[in-house]
Amino acid sequence: MNIVDKFSKYLTEIKYPKEKTSWNIAGILKGTNGFFKYDVREMHQLSSGEWAKTGNTATKAEKMVFETEHYWIILDIQELHNYLKITKERIVYLDELKNLEWTIKLAKEAE
Repeated sequence: MNIVDKFSKYLTEIKYPKEKTSWNIAGILKGTNGFFKYDVREMHQLSSGEWAKTGNTATKAEKMVFETEHYWIILDIQELHNYLKITKERIVYLDELKNLEWTIKLAKEAE
């Protein structure tokens, strides 16, 4: 099962893009009432062995989703962009971003 299909279990009112775009799935996170477009791309491994995910400031996605073994980490992209402007960083680690105000750490359901 691909990452978009796995994450879709946590959404209602699901919509998929009709054309190639910067978001993969849209919907309402169960237990909330906000409808958002999510960037749910897989992370890729760098030559250093670290896992990474790239982003773009022109994205149409509103939230960026990371999959870990036991959790989904959901970041607000506008808040992430503001953080990058303030810190002037271009490479950040997920552990640094877990403390942003909007970040959601969602426990994965047993598969």
